[in-house]
Amino acid sequence: MGDFSILNTRKRAVVALVHSVVFLLIAIRQMVAVTPAAGIFLHAPVARGTWILCGIFAVVSSILLWLFLISRGAMEKLYFGLCTVSASAGLLRTAFGDQSFHAGLYVRVMMLVSAVFVGWLIVRSHSRRAAAYARSNELDVAQGATSQLSE
Repeated sequence: MGDFSILNTRKRAVVALVHSVVFLLIAIRQMVAVTPAAGIFLHAPVARGTWILCGIFAVVSSILLWLFLISRGAMEKLYFGLCTVSASAGLLRTAFGDQSFHAGLYVRVMMLVSAVFVGWLIVRSHSRRAAAYARSNELDVAQGATSQLSE
């Protein structure tokens, strides 16, 4: 799996895909609920939950950016790039509010939809490689058995 440095096994790719789907569902729920984000740069008091959400988005965005930077293959970089943009859009929307960055809600959903698609392609490529490897092993075993019978 020379194309991947982080999602280098099918299991890791499936776990990443499941995370993307869960966060996509959360983002869609936020989009449908239309709960406006007030932002933290207001003169009014800011709810503790807003600060916590900003902290979570900051940590997740930082980790995803780091994963993007250390990933090798184009598909893997694309996947982590989409996830990073999604989390960063959530951070900006939460920090600055809907008045300044209302599009962040839609950017987040579109990036996650794209990440789910790319994640699915990564899982599919791992599955194809595993199937090809299994077929080649079956052929080797069959050829070995045939050569033993002919001797």
